[in-house]
Amino acid sequence: MNIFFLTTEDPLYLPSFFEIVLPVLTRSHRVRVVSVPPLYKNQSSTQAAKRYLATFGAAATVQLAKRVLRAKRAGQSLRSVCRRESVGYELISDVNAPEFLERLRREQADLLVSVSCPQIFRRPLIDLPPHGILNIHGAILPQYRGVMPSFWMMANGERQAGVSIYFVNEDIDAGELCGQEVFPIDPEETLDTFILRSKKIAADLLLRTIDGLESGSIERRPLDLTAGSYYRWPDREAVRRFRASGRHLW
Repeated sequence: MNIFFLTTEDPLYLPSFFEIVLPVLTRSHRVRVVSVPPLYKNQSSTQAAKRYLATFGAAATVQLAKRVLRAKRAGQSLRSVCRRESVGYELISDVNAPEFLERLRREQADLLVSVSCPQIFRRPLIDLPPHGILNIHGAILPQYRGVMPSFWMMANGERQAGVSIYFVNEDIDAGELCGQEVFPIDPEETLDTFILRSKKIAADLLLRTIDGLESGSIERRPLDLTAGSYYRWPDREAVRRFRASGRHLW
């Protein structure tokens, strides 16, 4: 298959995901990675930083900035992972842009895979690849749809977490579920270590899901959104609850 990944530039968590996935997929598939800005709803970088500061506080914001800077200085990036695996990597601004859709048609994209891509997919993009668009979500869907499911599961004291893979439709975190793995949340781990572990589980699950798609053994079932839950960006009360339970970001 000709597989396009739709993702965003994140030096902290996504490189470990692609370090697992790319060496395996490139043995038998054509793979390309396309990255968009890591911003929601046309935010600027300054607005995103202010929102994080207002939610998590100055100490957490400084710590995040230091970790990102260290990762960049160490050469930790999606581009560097792609370079090592001889996979094409590029930055674009909008996955729904007509010129990008034409590019996918011209290059005969068979399958798109969304990994932390912050943009909403429109119908022309969804209908374009013959095998559809797979999205990876770090929760047991239909529970914990929306933003930052790892944070919310910890803030709510959940003992189990999960990773779900589904064929997207035009709704948020909705469509047909085709892969899911449930695993325990370690009572001692931080949000940072939990996300890293979740990304590695997601990578293994994606490889199995693509194998199932190729062999025709994959099972698809519609997500029942009436039985699920949806979370937005955390507020300060959620952060206080997260910390009161003994959890830490780093």
